[in-house]
Order: sequence, then structure tokens, then C-alpha cells
Amino acid sequence: MAEKRTYEVIFIIHPDAEDAEVMRLTEAVQKIITDQGGSITKTEMMGKRQLAYEISHKRAGIYVLLEVDGSGKEIAELERRMRVNDRIIRYMTVRVDEDRRRAEKLKGRRARKAERRPTAGKAKAEKAASDEGEAEAAA
Repeated sequence: MAEKRTYEVIFIIHPDAEDAEVMRLTEAVQKIITDQGGSITKTEMMGKRQLAYEISHKRAGIYVLLEVDGSGKEIAELERRMRVNDRIIRYMTVRVDEDRRRAEKLKGRRARKAERRPTAGKAKAEKAASDEGEAEAAA
């Protein structure tokens, strides 16, 4: 079985779409993903926003962000279907699992480095001493 990857899919819906239509489109996209074997970890309706540039004579759009775990085949099918949907004016898919793994690694490295600094050691020792003093005063 293929490795599970994490993707962020953002798509922009036509600004004239009503709330019911936005929900229907979002549910259809989620159904495509789950039917293909993927899972949705987060759905964020970002609402109507100004576009950075005009797209198909539109200056605004309704943004929807999905976080998807899957193998990649569901993303291919999803993009194929979004490409032919007239109500979706733009979409973008970004693979984020490698970036998140790299960020966690750097975060851990920074934390270890901060512990080795002499000032960090002093601050911890002072905090421990003050905690002991408070405990003795309370007793």
C-alpha cells in the first residue's frame, strides 16, 4: 500500500454562490476524497474574500480549505473533477507532510540548543530555587 501523505487543498468558489451551494460543493469534494480512500482531517470555510487579481471577471471568491490524508490518487481525481466544475474558479493542492516533519525536527533542535545555553540553565536553576522557596514558605 502506498505511503499516507498530508495535503492542503484550497479552492475558490464563484462569489455569487449561496451558502447551500457552497456546502453542497464542499460535501461533494469531501465525498470524492473519501470514496477514493483518503480522509479529511480538517475543513475550514474561510468565507468570501477579495482576490489578489481578477479571475474570469471576478474580484472576490469564497475560499474553502481542506486538509487531506491520502496516497495521492484521490488528489488526482479531485483535481480532475475541480478542473471541469464551473463553480470552482481556482484550486491549489500542496503536499505539506515533509515540510511539517522538517519543521518539527528544527523545533526540537532549537529546543535542545536552548537547553545548552548557559543563560537557559541559570533561568531553570533560579526557577527551581524559587519553587523550592515557595514550597518551604507554604509548609
